[in-house]
Amino acid sequence: MSANRRFRNIVRIGPVQVATAYDARGREKHTAACTAPRCGFSADYDSRAAAELAARTHRCPVR
Repeated sequence: MSANRRFRNIVRIGPVQVATAYDARGREKHTAACTAPRCGFSADYDSRAAAELAARTHRCPVR
């Protein structure tokens, strides 16, 4: 099932973008996703602080 999300409050921390959206059940979720080629890191969090912490501590395995 694909999720069609409307992201808002997008911030870029290094190669990682952090954004806020509502999930399929109407709950607010915060997503951190790496934009580096072949990295593939992305995760959903319940709090904005957790998503930003993940973005700050993320290290891409691909160099």
